[in-house]
Amino acid sequence: MVIIIFFIIHWYISLFSQTFLMHRYASHGAFQMSKFWERFFYVFAWLTMGSSYLSTRAYATMHRMHHAFADTPKDPHSPLYFSNVFAMMWQTAKTYTAIYEGRVPIEERFLKNLPDWPAFDRFASSMYTRVAWVAVYLAFYIRFATHWWLFLLLPFTILIGPVHGAVINWYAHKFGYKGYKVSNTSTNLLPLDIIMLGESYHNNHHKFASSINFGVRWFEIDPVYYAIRFLAFLHIVKLKPTSKDKIVTEF
Repeated sequence: MVIIIFFIIHWYISLFSQTFLMHRYASHGAFQMSKFWERFFYVFAWLTMGSSYLSTRAYATMHRMHHAFADTPKDPHSPLYFSNVFAMMWQTAKTYTAIYEGRVPIEERFLKNLPDWPAFDRFASSMYTRVAWVAVYLAFYIRFATHWWLFLLLPFTILIGPVHGAVINWYAHKFGYKGYKVSNTSTNLLPLDIIMLGESYHNNHHKFASSINFGVRWFEIDPVYYAIRFLAFLHIVKLKPTSKDKIVTEF
């Protein structure tokens, strides 16, 4: 039971870091934060994502490329060009690494106003740090796993970030329903998204990229939207005006 509870908590808090900091804040500038709170959430992302921590700058760069080139050969992770989800995510990992290491030229428009903390990224992304996280997870599973099958969750714990990405980048371009006509295959994967914290409203997001609320219809509840509103109430973040009457093309 301890492992199951840990896995569920880890799933949601690591997903929150990815959608809040890397996706909505860094990739789309849907709200603003002071440098103090930005770096606070950098550290929070490392603590919650652990061994699968991602550079916010590299993540945002790649995600902006996804929006600009969705479902074209230049898309970093379109399922149209891969035979299975594993092949797509392997290519995604290679693209991310090339961007992080500065081995590919990036258009200037994808780098505009990106948050960056190079020293922290070097620490959090180092092989030593990742191995240390894996050791912590393994020790935790050895201590609390009561059945052998619980160890089947360990790979998902270690790769929690890429797993989240695979769910949306593959399945939310293949299954689900469309609320809006857009120039790509994005869908809303779930009508009530309690699994991906609003991220599965992918078709809505491609229509209104910079909106803090990924839900549009009355039943499309986006939990992170309410978390952002609460953080704005506490003056931790500052909201920006958004529009839902046109496709948002700015990052």
